Amino acid sequence: MSFYDEIELEDFTFDSVNNIYTFPCPCGDRFEISLEDLKNGEDVARCPSCSLIVRVIFDEDMFVETEDTEQVEAPVVVVA
Repeated sequence: MSFYDEIELEDFTFDSVNNIYTFPCPCGDRFEISLEDLKNGEDVARCPSCSLIVRVIFDEDMFVETEDTEQVEAPVVVVA
């Protein structure tokens, strides 16, 4: 597989509505990779308008979800 470039995830823009990261493509569109893809270890962002692809450089540990992760609840404040 031939990549156009390798780009750090921090250089992408996150769209919280669609849960995708985007980065400008030379063709005028944007490379896209979904949050779900990153959680699955995928590192290829594709442009929907042309054939270019980029490798996304990121720390996979940022997206690992463990089953034993405890949920922390906010402390309860009692007002008298």
